[in-house]
Amino acid sequence: MKLTMLGTGNALATECYNTCFLFDDEGKYFMVDGGGGNTILRQLKAVGCSWTDVKDIFVTHKHTDHIMGIIWMIRIFSQFMAEGKYAGEANIYAHDEVISILRDTAKRLLREKDIRFIDNMVHLIEVHDGETKQIAGHEITFFDIRSTKAKQFGFTMDIGQGRRITCCGDEPFAECERKYAEGSDWLMHEAFCLHSQADIFKPYEKHHSAVKDAAETAEMLGAKNLLLYHTEDRNIRNRKELYTREAKDYYHGNIFVPDDLETIEI
Repeated sequence: MKLTMLGTGNALATECYNTCFLFDDEGKYFMVDGGGGNTILRQLKAVGCSWTDVKDIFVTHKHTDHIMGIIWMIRIFSQFMAEGKYAGEANIYAHDEVISILRDTAKRLLREKDIRFIDNMVHLIEVHDGETKQIAGHEITFFDIRSTKAKQFGFTMDIGQGRRITCCGDEPFAECERKYAEGSDWLMHEAFCLHSQADIFKPYEKHHSAVKDAAETAEMLGAKNLLLYHTEDRNIRNRKELYTREAKDYYHGNIFVPDDLETIEI
C-alpha cells in the first residue's frame, strides 16, 4: 500500500497545501480530508490519480482547511455523473456534524442539477465512535478523539499482515485513543512546530503539539513508524531535517516528515 500526502500544512500554510492524504492499494483509493479549496483537484492530478477513481473519502472534522476541498469533490463528482463520465458511486464518510454541514453547504452552493446526486450516487455516510467499516478493501475503525474545539474523528486501518496505521487527527493524543493507537505499526500525528520554536508558533494555545510531544507519544505507544504532518510552513525548506532531528531525541523508531505530493510505501 502507498500513502501519498496531498498536503502537509496547517490551516494558514501558504507554502504547502493543507493536510490531506491518499491511500492507494493497487488502484483502490481512500482519501482523507480535502484541504481548503479546489487545489485538491490539482494535487490529485499531480500525483497521477484521477479524481474519477476516488470512490471513498473520510472527513475528520469541520474546520475549513479540511472540509472545503470536499465540497469541490462533491461538485466535480456530481457534474461528471450528470455527463456520464464518472463510473460507479462515491462514498463520503464522516461523523454526524460533518455530514450535516456537507449536505447543507452543497445545497446552498451547488447547482440544483448537481445536488440531485447527493444520497443517490454521492453517499454521505455517518460513522460512529468505535464503528468499523470495510472500505476500499480494508477494515477501518473510526473513533472520537474528544476534541474540545470541534468534534473530530480519527481512525485506525488494517493494512494487511497484522499491521495497522492510526491517524490521531490534528490535535494532541488523548488517552481515549490509546486502545486504537497503541502498538500501531504506523502513527500519524500532527506536529504544529518544533518544540524549540514553541514560543514563536504557540502550538499549545491552539491545542496542537510540537514535534517533541508527537515523538514522545509515539515512543510511549510503541509505534514502529511515526509520520508528522499538519505543520507550520516557515521552516518548509528545512522542515524534514529539522523535525527529524528533534524527533530523534525522543523516539527510537522510523521518522517520516513528508513534503506535499510525497509518497511513502507502508
